[in-house]
Amino acid sequence: MVKDLYPCIIGGEKVFSSDGRSFKDINPANTGDVLAEFPMLAREDVARAITAAREAQAKWASTPVPERGRILVRAAQIMENELEELTRILTREEGKTLTESRTEVSRAVSIFRFYGVMGYRLRGEFTVSAEPNTHLFTMREPLGVISIITPWNFPIAIPSWKMAPALICGNTVVFKPASYTPLIGYKIVEALHAAGLPPGVVNFVTGSGASLGAEMIGSREVDAISFTGSLEVGEEIKRMAGTRNLRIQLELGGKNPAVVLDDADLGRAVEMVVRGAFGLTGQACTATSRAIVLDSVADEFTGKLVERVKRIKVGNGLAEGVEMGPVVGEKEMNKILDYIRVGVEEGAKLILGGGRLSGPEHSTGYFVEPTIFTDVTPDMRIAQEEIFGPVLAIMRATSFDEAIELANKIEYGLSASLFTRSLPRAFEFINRVQAGVVKINKPTTGLEPHVPFGGYKKSSYGMIREQGEAALDFYTKIKTVYLGY
Repeated sequence: MVKDLYPCIIGGEKVFSSDGRSFKDINPANTGDVLAEFPMLAREDVARAITAAREAQAKWASTPVPERGRILVRAAQIMENELEELTRILTREEGKTLTESRTEVSRAVSIFRFYGVMGYRLRGEFTVSAEPNTHLFTMREPLGVISIITPWNFPIAIPSWKMAPALICGNTVVFKPASYTPLIGYKIVEALHAAGLPPGVVNFVTGSGASLGAEMIGSREVDAISFTGSLEVGEEIKRMAGTRNLRIQLELGGKNPAVVLDDADLGRAVEMVVRGAFGLTGQACTATSRAIVLDSVADEFTGKLVERVKRIKVGNGLAEGVEMGPVVGEKEMNKILDYIRVGVEEGAKLILGGGRLSGPEHSTGYFVEPTIFTDVTPDMRIAQEEIFGPVLAIMRATSFDEAIELANKIEYGLSASLFTRSLPRAFEFINRVQAGVVKINKPTTGLEPHVPFGGYKKSSYGMIREQGEAALDFYTKIKTVYLGY
């Protein structure tokens, strides 16, 4: 057996691939740093995991909701006790800076605490009946078995905000993390079991998305799918689910604008756009990928922005003072570099960055320079397609109305920011922009766990929001009761 070969968990038991196949979990800042290896399970292994979840579901659903909540709270405490260890694992595995990783782990802790407390607040509604001697009320019931498929860019926060509400509602889970980041996902499951979660309630599987996903989506024993990832994969999941009576939640990305008006505090706008565009190496579905700036302040804003971005220290997230880490993998790096080449070919002006960093500090990892384009027009691919990397397109607008038109002129609608001192303009933007998350004088990135999250248009499918109490709507079905006496 390979040293540091971690198991999958099915029905509470450790499981390895029957043919011994595994894959390596590699640090994108230093490809010689192998964190662990995980099994390459087969489709039949996932079928076993689904069966284990089905067998455990009735007993878990009958567990009093406050007790389910206490397990989630205990898991949160376990993760909080291991905060620094989990932070370093996340940085080595995904590439984030230590500050970014610590923030994400803390967010996962808060998510489990929030839904743990919901164990005392999971309720239906009592309604006065039009009939005499009748009580009329609703109850929430679990859906059953949930397939949860998560991406690599927030590999502890996103699984947490899917699993925690699913579990508090009485569902059982088959969880597949991204193959770039399985270890931090394993640590969530480990914390849940240490907190007292019964066997089979959460089943952890790793391997090829194409092979495992087919069973997680196609099995008749699965009642719902929650997926976060690319638009292309989301469209394929919709196709595979077909006409089955299957509840589907798909969060599929964004092309998020930051609109800068002529009355904005430009210093603050620059800092917030830098955080949104280059924080997390631009690898966030809510990342700022377009800065739409009014003509009268565009030159000044661009000058200040370039000077600030030049000071960003790029390197291994474990190092002191690093503000931006690597891209997660070679495939993703090459995709970003291809988009930069396309931007130049389409006529956009590359004013900063544009290449792979290869000096002594960067030769062992996947580092891309923070990149800025100007002279970007709405018809260009870099203005329309999600790049998912540290690339910012600056677009000019002649008026507030044109800025909103440009912001909306895409197929995505996830997050949008406005920078202004005008309260009327702020509210007009809130009302007119086509985005599920709207920020005023704040970066497009950054979410709080107790409010709904999701997008418009192709950013989200299913329109039932994640996070907050709204997430409970996806993981439950409503029963209406007429009680005559």
